Amino acid sequence: MKKSKIAIASDHAGREMKEELKSFLQSMGVEVVDMGVNDDKSVDYPDYGIPLAQRVSNGDVPRGVLVCGTGIGMSILANKFKGVRAALVSDVYTARMAKEHNDANILVIGGRIVGKGLAREMLKTWIEATFEGGRHQTRLDKITELEKKCHK
Repeated sequence: MKKSKIAIASDHAGREMKEELKSFLQSMGVEVVDMGVNDDKSVDYPDYGIPLAQRVSNGDVPRGVLVCGTGIGMSILANKFKGVRAALVSDVYTARMAKEHNDANILVIGGRIVGKGLAREMLKTWIEATFEGGRHQTRLDKITELEKKCHK
């Protein structure tokens, strides 16, 4: 498995899961950039999702993981950024497809939706999966063209 740098962030509802996944990534030898949150005080998820999505969009980090209560808010937010392909996953199959078919560069998990064991398994699957290219690249190229029109 290729070792790399992954940024991770959450809101208060996802903090416990973020800490779990951060430790799991470190145990795999992945360099982790923890972008908060670091306590359970209620926060607005955009305050933590925006900086991470910006770093992925700018190419400062190749991949990221976002966690909030359901994952929905972080997913919507991250996909506003040019070049970001954030995938909200809830099982191992969608985690693998997020990478193999969609080349997702941000994995989004609902900290109140899935258990820690499943979250670790999804994360590992996503990291180890490889983008298949081919017809899937053609589809991503169409999305990239749309982004160019929308982000003028």
